[in-house]
Amino acid sequence: EFAMGSSTENSAFGATTNPHDLERVAGGSSGGSAAAVAAHECLGSLGTDTGGSIREPASFCGVVGIKPTYSRVSRYGVIAYASSLDQVGPFTKSVRDAAIILRTLAGKDVRDSTCSARPVPDYEGALTGDVKGLRIGVPREYFVEGMQPEVEKSVRAALKNYESLGASTVEISLPHTGYAVAAYYLIATAEASANLARYDGIRYGLRVNADDNVALYETTRAQGFGAEVKRRIMLGTFALSAGYYDAYYLKGQKVRTLIRSDFERAFEKCDLIVTPVAPTTAFKLGEKMNDPLTMYLSDIFTISVNLAGLPGMAMPCGHDSNNLPIGMQLIAPPFAEETILRTGDAFERTGAFKPRTPAV
Repeated sequence: EFAMGSSTENSAFGATTNPHDLERVAGGSSGGSAAAVAAHECLGSLGTDTGGSIREPASFCGVVGIKPTYSRVSRYGVIAYASSLDQVGPFTKSVRDAAIILRTLAGKDVRDSTCSARPVPDYEGALTGDVKGLRIGVPREYFVEGMQPEVEKSVRAALKNYESLGASTVEISLPHTGYAVAAYYLIATAEASANLARYDGIRYGLRVNADDNVALYETTRAQGFGAEVKRRIMLGTFALSAGYYDAYYLKGQKVRTLIRSDFERAFEKCDLIVTPVAPTTAFKLGEKMNDPLTMYLSDIFTISVNLAGLPGMAMPCGHDSNNLPIGMQLIAPPFAEETILRTGDAFERTGAFKPRTPAV
C-alpha cells in the first residue's frame, strides 16, 4: 500500500505470494511485479524503489531488478512516497531484457523537473561480457553476523566467478551503514507525511462523507490508509513537528550526507560494489508482520543506495536448501548503469546460476 513495506502483506488487495513457495512472501513493496515476471506471466514489469522495493522482491523471486540513479527515469505519474528517494525501474528475466527496458524508460521528461537531461547510453550495447580489469569492492559491513549462511556463500561464490573472468576484488568499508535504516525511516516517513497529506477526502482519492469538514478529514484518512501507512505518516509527522525537526529530520539528512560520502570514498578504490540484497531468502507469510522493526531490517543492505541516489541492480546468484532464490546486489557510481549491466551480463554468461522453475 502506497509503496510501503517489505512483503506486500499490508496491501489492501491481499498479499502477493512467492512463485517459488506459495507460503512465502514475494518481497515488497513491488512484490506483485516481481512475482509476475518470476511466474512467467509477463516478460517484464515495472516497480518503484524507495528503500529496496525493486531489488528485494527481485532477490526473493529470482529475477533481475534495477533501481536506476536518482533522476535517470521520470517519476511522472507515480504516487509519491518519499520524493527524494523514489525511483522507477524494471523487473525482467535477464540482464539484457533489463537493459532494453531501461533504455526505453530513461531520459529527460519535461513533466518531471527532477529528471536528468543527461543523454541515455546504449545500455544493450554495453553488454560485452568483458570484465577484465574491473575492480569490485566488497564492503565488510554487508557480511554480518546473523546473515543466512547460504546467502553469504552464494554471493562470495559469484565474486570468485568474477575473479576467474579477470576482475579483481578489494575489501572496502562503508562505515555509516549501521545508521542507514534509522536515517531512512526519518527521511522517508517525513516526506510521506507531507506527500500523503493531499489524500484528505477533498482533493485526491477516497472521500468518506461526514457532517463537517473535520469529521470528513478524520473518517476519510482513518478508512483510506492501512495500519502500516498510518504508522509511517505518524512517525513522519512527529519527526517534522515543532521542537523535533532539528533532532530528527535534519539529523537524518546529515547522516545521509555521511553515507553518500562513504560511497564516494569507496569508488576511489573500486569501479563497482557487490553485496547481498537481503540477509535472508524469502521469509514466510506472517513471520514478521507483528514486528515492524524486524521487517524494516529486511532492507538493511538496500536502503543506503537510495539515500546516496546511486544505481543498484539485484540479480539471482544461487538457491538455498529450500530452493529459494538468492540475490546479489551490484552498485555503481551515479549514472554508471552501463557498468552494472555489463557486470551482471558477464555473470549470466558464465552459466554459474541455473534458474529453477517456480512452483506455479
